Amino acid sequence: MTVDQEKITLPSAIVVRDLAEILDTTPVEVVKALMQNGVMATVVQVIDFDTAAIIAADFGFDVDAEGDALDDAPETEESTSVRLIDDGEGAVVRPPVVTVLGHVDHGKTTLLDRIRSANVQEGEAGGITQHIGAYQVKVGDGRVITFLDTPGHEAFTQMRARGANITDVGIVVVAADDGLMLQSREAISHVKAAQVPLIIAINKVDLPDADSARLKGQLTEEGLLPEELGGDQIVVEISALEGMGIDELLENVLVVADLEDLKADPNKQSQGIVLEAKNDRLRGVTATLLIQTGTLRAGDVLIAGTAFGRVKAMFDSDGMPIESAGPSTPVEILGLSAIPSAGESFETSADLRLARQEVDTRERETSGTGQSQAVTLDSLFGEIHKGNVTDFNLVVKADVQGSIDPLVQVLEAQSLEEVNVRVIHAAVGSVTESDVQLATASHGVVIAFNVMPEPGARKLSAESGVEVREYNVIYDIVEDIEKAVNGLLDPIFEDREDGVSEVRAIFRKGRRNAIAGCYVRDGAMVRNSLCRVMRNGETVHESIIGSLKRVDDDAREVVAGLECGIMVDGYDSFEEGDEIVAFHKEQVR
Repeated sequence: MTVDQEKITLPSAIVVRDLAEILDTTPVEVVKALMQNGVMATVVQVIDFDTAAIIAADFGFDVDAEGDALDDAPETEESTSVRLIDDGEGAVVRPPVVTVLGHVDHGKTTLLDRIRSANVQEGEAGGITQHIGAYQVKVGDGRVITFLDTPGHEAFTQMRARGANITDVGIVVVAADDGLMLQSREAISHVKAAQVPLIIAINKVDLPDADSARLKGQLTEEGLLPEELGGDQIVVEISALEGMGIDELLENVLVVADLEDLKADPNKQSQGIVLEAKNDRLRGVTATLLIQTGTLRAGDVLIAGTAFGRVKAMFDSDGMPIESAGPSTPVEILGLSAIPSAGESFETSADLRLARQEVDTRERETSGTGQSQAVTLDSLFGEIHKGNVTDFNLVVKADVQGSIDPLVQVLEAQSLEEVNVRVIHAAVGSVTESDVQLATASHGVVIAFNVMPEPGARKLSAESGVEVREYNVIYDIVEDIEKAVNGLLDPIFEDREDGVSEVRAIFRKGRRNAIAGCYVRDGAMVRNSLCRVMRNGETVHESIIGSLKRVDDDAREVVAGLECGIMVDGYDSFEEGDEIVAFHKEQVR
């Protein structure tokens, strides 16, 4: 827990949280040290110089008095919230964009219903959200908040995987009667990976079996220490059904937004993200957009991926027609030529002709290119030296909880100066599509320890290019990660079968040479290719095809359905019924 000896100065009195910043540690560690020294204090409590000096000494610091070290405290790290940021002269404060995540029945949609005083569930199957919706609401003091209601953290991360960086604040809704379930833990990991501020909303606190205290204890397992326990995690107790705690939740959203200093320029060219799009039988292509900067107006020409068109009509989140919309505003538009993908960025263009030219160019550039840009263990070293990777993100799935903690510790210990090995999600169970999506969005790799990928996850992995590594020995994982970080990963080759022939006769050529008279059943036999002689399903010899003849002439290749004579280097003990399998080695790693 100690650090290198360093001289610091402390004032006559200091807040515990500020002391933690000066000591370059967490407030929780300082609170623990205080307790070990017999002092009970919270994160926001003030302690005197003598007490602070004792704690600083425990952390390996040499302390001087009569100095205000607060000015020299490490600056709070700038938010890495993934969003479009404007800081030019024309930038003004914009509404925060909030995504609500959580377990399937913990009350996400009920919460949004309560906030915007409308019932979305009535038209949805089983009361479960079936699509991505965006709603803008006004709170008590007239300020506006934009809410995104997603079907789950998978959709949230799919948007990130496509480059759609739209969220300013993430709210994870957890039911007080159920506790922190798997989907809740995954949602927390997904918001953490997005590197945006996180607010926990404990819902259903009005139920008889609600246990908020137990749930807050479970949050600490995810590295989230609530403020009331001395940490810095915002946790709000609510009842979406009864409307309890909603005002406090919204106040915390606005406080976080103010700290993030969210701004955008409404006078710039309009840009943003496609939230969803579909082909309406009566209205044609409709697209729901989130404007990130600039102002979109009816009649503007818009490009979204390989779709373009003039905005014929525009509607707000309540379905009312509008003429213009500024930053952080969700709108539905008509007039695009095709259905853009969710997560596609859009921008306005000067006229339709230029928009059509731009789309043609994009189609030519994207035709035939489907290569994934995902980082694998093999490519990591090169990516590090190109400057493309500073965090090597890992999603870890294991068979039992007891394996997870040592795995996480030993993996993160592989970090080097150039790259930080970071486990962004670790859980028990098979590899799911959600795990692959998280790795895709975070430019990471999935580590599966004693578990298998689900069929959907395996398919998604192949489509996205995200690597899922399966292991049953921890040391193999550590060795591969260490080699990947150091660029030492050896290639792996697999055999690829080219042809199979059946030995039907044996001809002798001298004392040591034998020619196998063969019928080629599958593929083709090629001179000088690798081969193995198989007998009763077992390999009896492996070498190369030294000679290949068709009738009496030398041949380079003999295909299926034809007969040929084969000499295998170093082997003359053929028997009728043997198989000669031609193959080549292909590098798969």
